[in-house]
Amino acid sequence: MDSIKAEIAAVAARSVVEEGLDFGAAKRRASQQLGLSPRQSLPDHETMEQAVQDYIAIFCPESQAQELGVLRGIAMDWMERLSGFQPHLGGAVWRGTATRHSDIYLQLFCEDSKIAEITLIDRGVRFAARQVTGLHGETVDALSVQVWCEAFKSYIGLHLLVNDLDGIRGALQSDAQGRRWRGDAKALRTLMDNSAHAAI
Repeated sequence: MDSIKAEIAAVAARSVVEEGLDFGAAKRRASQQLGLSPRQSLPDHETMEQAVQDYIAIFCPESQAQELGVLRGIAMDWMERLSGFQPHLGGAVWRGTATRHSDIYLQLFCEDSKIAEITLIDRGVRFAARQVTGLHGETVDALSVQVWCEAFKSYIGLHLLVNDLDGIRGALQSDAQGRRWRGDAKALRTLMDNSAHAAI
């Protein structure tokens, strides 16, 4: 990786951790702040993730670990509530780089996306529906919920991305280091247990 991309990633990492910007927005802002050409090639996802991990390790390792634990607990609660949809957690909460500014992303799998909406309505959960790009580049429904977090004394975003049942085959893809991009409730529980033991 060239030094310019590394510098973009380092500057962008601060925006991700301190403000909760997504990688794309953070990279574009960093490129502008550095006075680079709009045509400048930007760092890839894994480079950004490493830069965020480095920033956390230097500036906020203890607070970030606590915040990550809170978010994973909320994610687990919703995965158990929605167990019938084979939920898989992804994003920063799964990968371990989340802070109090991060949203939670759950991939759900069912025969008809409307079933997920009806389930939320039946349980009195208010949500906003929109369409986003799914696991395989197709358009899927995203149901966004604002969840109160007592530990943070604020609301956090929970986004439920509703995929066809067949989509689960692509849910467990790995990165170049062999780490999965998302995991089910059992895998999340293992992560949480391991983190708890490491803290002792």
